[in-house]
Amino acid sequence: MTLKERITEDMKNAMRAKDAKRLSAIRMLLAATKQVEVDKRIELTDPDVIGIVEKEIKKRRESISQYQAAKRDDLVANEQFEVDVLSAYLPVQAGDAEVEAAIADAIAAVGATGPQAMGKVMASVKASLAGRADMTNVSAMVKARLTG
Repeated sequence: MTLKERITEDMKNAMRAKDAKRLSAIRMLLAATKQVEVDKRIELTDPDVIGIVEKEIKKRRESISQYQAAKRDDLVANEQFEVDVLSAYLPVQAGDAEVEAAIADAIAAVGATGPQAMGKVMASVKASLAGRADMTNVSAMVKARLTG
């Protein structure tokens, strides 16, 4: 079963359970995948869908930080619920040790010696940790490693 099929099945189950919040989050994800398929005229693969899930989670996290600044706890809770629903479609997250090892391997492979090589290192790390780590945190770790 592909990831897209699993998401569709989860949508049907949410409909049957009359779980409106979950159904809304899943429909939003399916709409985003359909939009990409229509725009690019392709059939999405699992890695493509994972990329869309990551983008949607990133949007929600940005909204959460803005809502927290505005003291809108009701909206924060809603966005956090959507993040939790979407996170279920990501692969098992890599541990800190695995992320550190991937960063070390990428730095060695690229031959990076300073911050100017950050783009090359991030490209290599992103390929090895796609969907399994928050790239914002990974980027901060790479930057610290290259500057320090």
